[in-house]
Amino acid sequence: MHVRDWAVPKFEIGYWCRKTQQRRGLITEAVKAITSFAASELKARRIECHSDEENIPSRRVCERAGYQLEGILRHERVAPTGELRNTCSYAYIP
Repeated sequence: MHVRDWAVPKFEIGYWCRKTQQRRGLITEAVKAITSFAASELKARRIECHSDEENIPSRRVCERAGYQLEGILRHERVAPTGELRNTCSYAYIP
């Protein structure tokens, strides 16, 4: 979890998972727990998660954790291959 703006307060959650540990619900459980902590203990008013548009498992984590898709940022970043990639922006508002 990264602080984006203490004035709001607003945070961003990022996550990665080894292929051997995927599809066990571990990341969803962790995102839910961090979201709950940020909302209750840090009084977060906004929590964000971002995912590559084609990374469906990552997008499903956001959705299962209660985040809403707010938009797709087109050509937002460059992949290691040099191609432009779209990013899905999700937010949780307690």
